[in-house]
Amino acid sequence: MSGTILEEVKTRLGITGDYHDNMLSAYIDDVKAYLTNAGINPDSENATGLIARGVADMWNYGSGDGALSSLFYDMCTQLALAQDKE
Repeated sequence: MSGTILEEVKTRLGITGDYHDNMLSAYIDDVKAYLTNAGINPDSENATGLIARGVADMWNYGSGDGALSSLFYDMCTQLALAQDKE
């Protein structure tokens, strides 16, 4: 992973500038806490896409049904299983 997690999330979500950095950072912290509680190491390189997916779900929270996506849950499950094998 190049750069910070904030930079990676912004790149993956197509967000430029720094206007939303504080909110995005808070979402990143929330997703990392969720992953930690699920037994997933949020600092692993493989977690970057998962963190970006969770942030995207939170970013779009007001426009949908207010839930994390099934893709987020699937990715969590896969990463948890992969980390159990390590």
